[in-house]
Amino acid sequence: MHHMPTVLLHIMNEDPVAGEIEHLPSPTDNLVILKNPRKRDGKDLHYLEPNVSTVIWPIARINFIEVLPTGEEEEIITFIRE
Repeated sequence: MHHMPTVLLHIMNEDPVAGEIEHLPSPTDNLVILKNPRKRDGKDLHYLEPNVSTVIWPIARINFIEVLPTGEEEEIITFIRE
């Protein structure tokens, strides 16, 4: 099963937006397609319609992207730290 990375998009003049992406953007990409967009705390984004499941942002509006660890990576890190 293909796991989509969870990311935090840091959009200019906006709070960070969490969601999943099919693949990390390449240097030639102009857009980021984000699935299940939400606030960092999981709440809905006030500027999106309630039934929206995918949003497309232009790369030019994004300051940077944080790639969050997957559940598997978190388990491995926890195991190593114990």
